[in-house]
Amino acid sequence: MRRRAFITLIGSAAATSLPWPLTARAQPPAMPLVGVVFGVSAAEWADPIASWRRGLSETGFIEGRNVAVEYRWAEGRLERMPLMAADLIARRVAVLLMGGSTDAVRSVVAVAQTTPIVFTSGADPVEAGIVTSLNRPGGNVTGVTTVGGELGPKRLELLHEVVPGAKKIAVLINQNNRITEDVNARGVQAAAPRLGLEVIVLNGGTEGDIETAFASAVQRGCGGVYVSSDAFLNARRQQIAATALRHKLPTIGPAPDLARAGLLISYGADPIEMYRQAGVYVGRILKGEKAGDLPVLQPTKFNLIVNLKTAKAIGLTIPESFLLRADEVIE
Repeated sequence: MRRRAFITLIGSAAATSLPWPLTARAQPPAMPLVGVVFGVSAAEWADPIASWRRGLSETGFIEGRNVAVEYRWAEGRLERMPLMAADLIARRVAVLLMGGSTDAVRSVVAVAQTTPIVFTSGADPVEAGIVTSLNRPGGNVTGVTTVGGELGPKRLELLHEVVPGAKKIAVLINQNNRITEDVNARGVQAAAPRLGLEVIVLNGGTEGDIETAFASAVQRGCGGVYVSSDAFLNARRQQIAATALRHKLPTIGPAPDLARAGLLISYGADPIEMYRQAGVYVGRILKGEKAGDLPVLQPTKFNLIVNLKTAKAIGLTIPESFLLRADEVIE
């Protein structure tokens, strides 16, 4: 998104018909205002946001007591996020927290050069062009990344371990998101030969594409499906889980909520801790630290979750040794 277009969005935000509260525009708030923009719904993100509030409180800020917070939920319509961010910037938020779409974060960061921004992302923020360096992000931006793409080889190994007889694995990507598409596909394709696997990349960029992709995976003899780290695919996790179950295909994905939604396995960083760290960063910026001086944080712990209900439904036996390594088993 170009700077002129974004400025136009800010100017038109006051006239939008979206049902957002108007009271904050009457006068500057008595306490600092934090804006929050996410690609999912409030119900879906209740636990991460609760953890974010805990992190904020660790720095001395309690929502409603000494800091005000306004939330915007895109509810899967990720294209709305830049406009939502523009509206909050027009309200002169002290800090903007964004997550759920790397493209949306990048477009806002590129033009909002004074409002401090804390992002959460599954992509490499340097490769995505959000920051220039993890240690010294510079400018008005910092955040937390789950380095989702770098875990691709490990996830492929885990899926191969539970379906060792599979010779082909489908990788479900969102071709509308070039950043995560390239990172996810590249890592998995590089790891496949040493496991004796053939990787078939399939597009799941729309609801219809997801259905077509699974049908194609079956037709082409794939023994499992690797679901890439992507905001849209995460938002469609219920559909993906139901479709995989219907085709009796084992699946693996990056986030815990994917396994809890019905995918066979998930392996990735704990989003609860990720959002606690984001809350701490928002509080530190409210206290006067510069976003660009705070290094982008990366996870140190990754959780393996296995959904035994799904395994039984598709007739798959998970080795006991595998279950013993899991951080959570859903029965």
